[in-house]
Amino acid sequence: MFNFKEIISVSLILFSVIDILGSIPIIIDLRKKFGHVQSEKATLVSGIIMVIFLFLGESILKLFGIDINSFAIAGAIIMFLLGMEMILGRQFFRADPEESKSASIVPIAFPLIAGAGTMTTLVSLKAEFSTANILVGIAVNLVFVYIVLKTCGWLERKIGKAGFNILRKVFGIVLLAIAIKIFKNHLLA
Repeated sequence: MFNFKEIISVSLILFSVIDILGSIPIIIDLRKKFGHVQSEKATLVSGIIMVIFLFLGESILKLFGIDINSFAIAGAIIMFLLGMEMILGRQFFRADPEESKSASIVPIAFPLIAGAGTMTTLVSLKAEFSTANILVGIAVNLVFVYIVLKTCGWLERKIGKAGFNILRKVFGIVLLAIAIKIFKNHLLA
């Protein structure tokens, strides 16, 4: 049932798609904007989204008449806007004063962690690997996501304001490039 090689493969694929390390500047930026990130809540919601999408993803999209490509393009647009925020210093995602001072679910749990790229990857992985091994790969990644979310404040202090600004711009460009790649790949598919 469990295959160590498959678990490692799935974990590495999801790790590269989720790219939580590349999201650190975004998370720090969101912490400054919203005041607080609930690591447990963001990790739990991300895990629930991934597991639900693993089992029901294609069916949910078909129910709404949405194909995987359209879903991926929508996620790419959100990622593109986040990248533009990071580079230009403009706010597209504003805090709703009636909501709590937290950015745990949107945009951290979705679309940063469990976004369109992660969801389309899960559907693809399901065709290639056993469900049990994919679930373990999801769990491994969620542990790492939780650790990164919990240590973002410490990382921010170590990096400093100037270092953070540089990282924010660099990763903003990387996020734009990933968004454009996802958009291009799924637009032409």
